[in-house]
Amino acid sequence: MSAIAGIYYLDGQPVERTNLERMVESLAHRGSDASGIWSEGSIGLAHRMLWTTPESLQEQLPLKNYTSDLVITADARIDNRDELIAALGLTNRPAEIADSQLILASYEKWGDRCPEKLLGDFAFAIWDQRQQKLFCARDPMGVKPFYYYRSNRVFVLASEIKALLCLAEVPRQLNEVRVAYHLALLFEDQEITFYKDILRLPPAHSITVGSQQQLRLYWSLDPLREVRLHSDQEYAQAFQEIFTEAVRCRLRSAFPVGSTLSGGLDSSSIASTARKLLLESGTQHLHTFSAIFPNLPKEDLRWIDERRYINAVLAEGGFESHSVHADCLSPLIELLWQDDEAVPAPNLYMHQALYSAAQQQGVRIFLDGLDGDSTVSHGWGYLTELTYTGRWHTLFAELRAIARRYKLPRRRLLWKYSITPLLVEAARRSQLWRGTQNACSKTLNPTFAQRIKLAERTQTLLSDRSTPTCTARQEHWRNLTSGLHAYGLELTDKGAAKFSLEARYPFYDQRLIEFCLALPPEQKLHQGWTRLILRRAMTDILPPEVQWRVHKANLGPNFKRRLLEYERETLERVINKPQIIEPFVDVQALSAAYEHYASQPLQSNQDAIAVFAAVTLALWLDQVRLIS
Repeated sequence: MSAIAGIYYLDGQPVERTNLERMVESLAHRGSDASGIWSEGSIGLAHRMLWTTPESLQEQLPLKNYTSDLVITADARIDNRDELIAALGLTNRPAEIADSQLILASYEKWGDRCPEKLLGDFAFAIWDQRQQKLFCARDPMGVKPFYYYRSNRVFVLASEIKALLCLAEVPRQLNEVRVAYHLALLFEDQEITFYKDILRLPPAHSITVGSQQQLRLYWSLDPLREVRLHSDQEYAQAFQEIFTEAVRCRLRSAFPVGSTLSGGLDSSSIASTARKLLLESGTQHLHTFSAIFPNLPKEDLRWIDERRYINAVLAEGGFESHSVHADCLSPLIELLWQDDEAVPAPNLYMHQALYSAAQQQGVRIFLDGLDGDSTVSHGWGYLTELTYTGRWHTLFAELRAIARRYKLPRRRLLWKYSITPLLVEAARRSQLWRGTQNACSKTLNPTFAQRIKLAERTQTLLSDRSTPTCTARQEHWRNLTSGLHAYGLELTDKGAAKFSLEARYPFYDQRLIEFCLALPPEQKLHQGWTRLILRRAMTDILPPEVQWRVHKANLGPNFKRRLLEYERETLERVINKPQIIEPFVDVQALSAAYEHYASQPLQSNQDAIAVFAAVTLALWLDQVRLIS
């Protein structure tokens, strides 16, 4: 976890060092160990350093190359270090080579194509004096954030929006389209922000700024690639090797390492694999951090209490465990709202508490099982594929097995996973598709939605994802390429940065994602077992009761109860005096949603989320007071 910032005046105006100093100071929470500024004429780069890896202890950024015609600032962890060191001929004391040096050397060798050669999480900017251009890139999944503003005379970049706003040239104007997307829970636009002229560099993109600006996609998932092995055992072994490496490279640290441990399949797989690797290296035990809910009513505990599974993992030994009582927390946290963005993430409050606990233990690296569901896939798309291809015998065998394991009626499974997806796809192809209706659409002010042409924008966003979803792999591809991933990573990045942590996500490893997408569908769903490849790969690593569990915790009851218990006064203040959001929200619909939620909190998930999205928007707008 570090911070980058930069200013490039396209009209030749010299950069004022005081501007870079203000930007760096606004990002101090991202790096308390060192800071650096470099400027020359119309270009300036800056950095805040949080030591994490052994190499970072001696790293100084911004960094020049030997001929001083290239300068880099980077927030990066590069995982294919050995491969790059060999390819670049950097054999002299490789253990001392910082990740930023590898990126800079890669640019010297491969130029604008260097991001294609890098594995890991990164956001960086390189000033190329010879070509008079600024080259920037962001990692394939968007783990590291990158925000920028560009006008005819200046290009400004930073790890967080607040740093951009340190410059008078950057306007503070509200982007109403992003407001609509917030209320409608639409995340597919991976560039816009709540600020009209501030953009995100999309994942897997580079941007070149000079006499012309070029935005280029340098990597994408191949939905046609297939992996074909000879047996289930070979598949499981291949997955285990890739997954273990994804965990191993994220353990590179000069400080204690922590991990979430919810008791679910994803976090347990990461924690158990990391514990095994750390014990083999003899370096340290793994700190684990678990959210527990002991004070909830019994009727809620049966859905949310994971302590049985957490304790089964901890019983294997090699852990230092820590628990957070999440049933004593308010979901309406203040996640650096000032000068950033409204946050519609109902479970982020638990991550904040876990981050705080990790910081208290001296942890700087925090492993997280975020969205292993999407990477591995439950495999439900296989049922759609079986229906589409008419393989009825296999389809009904799977439906029987799933119904037995999950205790669900076969008719419901058939309709949800076999028939409905095909009806939706038919509507798309006949051009009757008009976007998805979701939990919060009903609270939008219809006049506002019409004025900004929300329906047309939604249709355009979703039509860009035009690959049909009649096969399991096509559905898996669509899930993996959703804009929700980058958005969620940006939120957790800010949350971790607040506590001087670097969050790392093994399930977002590029190699693992490519492998899982290319698997045959029966490796993901077979004989009623979802996510089967992961379960098989975790044999002798996970306790069997965790490895073969079929359900996961439902965090909704705690969110809905705690939001009302701790924040009822805040909710009602916004609902009763909604002037600041009245241009964007249907006040009557929002009030009705709140009344239903307040009277039946556990029976109104859609209304709870609609209220939460509107209230977080109102509170944020009240603080930042942007110009519409």
